[in-house]
Amino acid sequence: MSAIFLILASIGYLGLLFGIAYFSERLETRNPRLVNNPYTYALSLAVYCTAWTFYGSVGRAAYSGIEFLAIYIGPSLMAPLWYFMLRKIILIVRHQQINSIADFISSRYGKSTFLGGLVTIMALFFIIPYISLQLKAISSSFSLLIDRTSSLGASLDGRSLLGDPAFYAAMILAAFTILFGIRHLETTQKHSGLVAAISFESVIKLFAFWAVGVFVCWGIFESPTQLFEQANSHEEIAALFRFDATATVNPLTWVVLIVLSMATIVCLPRQFHISVIENQNPAHVNKAIWLFPMYLFLINLFVLPIAVGGRLMFSGQGVDADTFVLSLPLLEGQTELAFVVFIGGLSAASSMVIVSVTALSIMSSNNLLMPWLVRTRTVREGLEVDLSDRLIHIRRILTFIIMLLAYVYFITLGQKAPLVSTGLISFVGVAQFAPVILGALYWKDGTKRAATSALLVGFAVWAFTLPFAALADAGVLSEGIHQEGLWGLSILKPYALFGLEGLDPISHATFWSLLLNSLTYLIVSQFSQPSALEQKQANLFVQIHRYIAEPKEATMWRGKAFLRDLKPLLARFLGEERSYQIVQEYSISNGLDLENITEVKAEFVERVETALAGAVGAASARLLIASAVKEETLDASEIMFALDETKEVMQYSKELEEKQAELETTYKQLQQANGRLQAMDQLRNEFLRTVTHELRTPITSIRSMAQIVHENPDLPLSKRAEFLGIVVKESERLSRLINEVLDLEKMEAGHAKMNLQRLDMVEVISTSVERLTPLVQAKNQQLRWKAPNDPIWIMGDRDRMIQVVINLLSNAIKFSPAEKGIVHLELKIRKDQVRFLVRDNGKGISGEALPYIFDKFTQFNSTREQEKGSGLGLSICWRIVYLHQGKIWVESTLGQGASFWVELPHMKNSL
Repeated sequence: MSAIFLILASIGYLGLLFGIAYFSERLETRNPRLVNNPYTYALSLAVYCTAWTFYGSVGRAAYSGIEFLAIYIGPSLMAPLWYFMLRKIILIVRHQQINSIADFISSRYGKSTFLGGLVTIMALFFIIPYISLQLKAISSSFSLLIDRTSSLGASLDGRSLLGDPAFYAAMILAAFTILFGIRHLETTQKHSGLVAAISFESVIKLFAFWAVGVFVCWGIFESPTQLFEQANSHEEIAALFRFDATATVNPLTWVVLIVLSMATIVCLPRQFHISVIENQNPAHVNKAIWLFPMYLFLINLFVLPIAVGGRLMFSGQGVDADTFVLSLPLLEGQTELAFVVFIGGLSAASSMVIVSVTALSIMSSNNLLMPWLVRTRTVREGLEVDLSDRLIHIRRILTFIIMLLAYVYFITLGQKAPLVSTGLISFVGVAQFAPVILGALYWKDGTKRAATSALLVGFAVWAFTLPFAALADAGVLSEGIHQEGLWGLSILKPYALFGLEGLDPISHATFWSLLLNSLTYLIVSQFSQPSALEQKQANLFVQIHRYIAEPKEATMWRGKAFLRDLKPLLARFLGEERSYQIVQEYSISNGLDLENITEVKAEFVERVETALAGAVGAASARLLIASAVKEETLDASEIMFALDETKEVMQYSKELEEKQAELETTYKQLQQANGRLQAMDQLRNEFLRTVTHELRTPITSIRSMAQIVHENPDLPLSKRAEFLGIVVKESERLSRLINEVLDLEKMEAGHAKMNLQRLDMVEVISTSVERLTPLVQAKNQQLRWKAPNDPIWIMGDRDRMIQVVINLLSNAIKFSPAEKGIVHLELKIRKDQVRFLVRDNGKGISGEALPYIFDKFTQFNSTREQEKGSGLGLSICWRIVYLHQGKIWVESTLGQGASFWVELPHMKNSL
């Protein structure tokens, strides 16, 4: 195949990814559901399936049989647990503004810069060889396809830097990573374009793998049955599928690989980044629980047929089994299919590289460079006004450095190792994060010292039993280490550590590294004392659902802090605009005027630290806060109070044991009362925040129009009239909103006066219909209302009931389609109740929105066309009906309109 064609096709494919990412981000602003949905999320998780899956699984299956499935059974078994574990991790990440797995671990264990740096360095050791594996896959497949007879094909022989396809692949992938993986500092700004591109690649690699699988089963052979019948006639191949004493499948190896892959599906930096950091809705996990295992099943369906077909077709020819996926189409002259396979392999490799390098560059920036940068004169004395652009540039430079390191590993050590071997070594390394992550989620007693010690022990055992041993196998180190042990100690043999023999190297390394890692974590935790911050973070991580439900938890920060110190710090790292937004949000939500306050409370300090953590990591954010304000040390009693550990306090006080039952009862009553007060306070803050937002819009419009008229006395009369008309319209909107807010507050406070009298609901509805008839006619809709012949009486306030009817009726008109809209009204007596119905034929309301439809400021426009409103109308209706001892509810199905029912006590005709 022409080298120039293959190069242009590869660049064109990556350009297609660029276009998908670019237009997906633009599309998200118009219709978020097309990009931000559970199917895109589930497909993005298939970044787990790299070149190892696409090429290496076939290579492993060719000589190890179905053992390759263990790497995919583990994640499939782990997926149901995501409902509890992954959703919990996502909540913690959002609450703490965490942006990487290193940040997650360091944040849990006291926001330690050392621990964050250690995790980052370990991840670099584990993942850079894995990235080089992807470069090897791209380079090998490219070399198999190109025509060596052309001058260009002959020059791309890999013997020099400029003649190595892997080098160009590394640089192009680094560029794409920068374009759509390194764009924002804060984790709140998701890379939806990147996720969409990764999802697209998941489809491409699945299609390509199935294409070659179908070709092998029904193209080279007549059917899968014939394929396996031929395989069964070859003893060596048949042995791959046996489970007796002669089988190649070792049950212990299966168990180890399953456990290993269960750990890595959470601990791999790329999986953590795509499944947690880029997650936009925790509910998407619910579908990923079954969609992701289904994808794993589908992409592995043809692994064995391809592996067996390769063994049969290339018997005795010395063809590398890792290339069977590409070599079989080439053997049969199917160059078009081979090209499709090449693109599929490029998809598998590039998706892993892009996400992994994105995660590693963020980790390296936040946990290696930022702690150093924080201590420099530039940050301490504020010589730079805005460092946000510099930090993004640092991450981009780190992206190229990481890719170069992966390329250097590829040309020095990675070319000889099989794909699966390199992948498994990385898997064992990444699994070392599992014990400290599990402890972070479910065990309060884990300490920073224990986590650090456990990671160091696990890393040392991994390095000794795998990379160190591999260097001895390659002759770089003395081979005598395997026979005599390190320093002549027989217990320090890399493949028989502490005398354990009979296991394959991967199982052996996994067993000892995870065992010693876990034991170190448990033992050191029992003999080390956590700091106040560690205790706070431990409670937050383990009990995140309580902290989400009760967001006003006691602060762990105490000291003096001034706005003049914190605002420049925010602006320097997040920019002026984002800094202003954070200050204003806090001011509004807490009812404060920070512009007139010099000293700020601890809650604001923690809010600033959380915002900074989203950009530079939790540990670096802690250092930045310490550089700007002075914190006082909490004593033991204050720590216990702040953490709200009531049960622990009671067990330390023997004097309270006699009154324990009474105190527990009192405590529960106080807790319930406190919960109600907190809920009311939260609702009040949310109400004020939303009202302020709603008021700001018309005020801004009025101010802008008035300023234009004031500053332009020569403005044409038509334009002046137009702008003044907008001012009048927005003023009316502002007045209406204020009246609705005041009205609702009066009703909720019980101060609203009801002028109750004997009231005919037929007359109320007829009056309301008469007022809105012009609106119906303007939209060319139908309003179906047949008034009953006799009056239907209730005891009610006429103006309030007209307000309810008009609100429900106007909503129905608004959300019914023009020209084809039909609004149906019905009034009848059911037993001793008067029942009133308003039904439209609009798009309806989603099931998720129905429980909240009567809440204040609720507007669900994802299923209905965008309409301006205050979001108070239905809440006011609910309150008015409630004050009339009635009830109101809604029934709706998407695509079939909505029906609003009002039920009120019926009053007999006789007085």
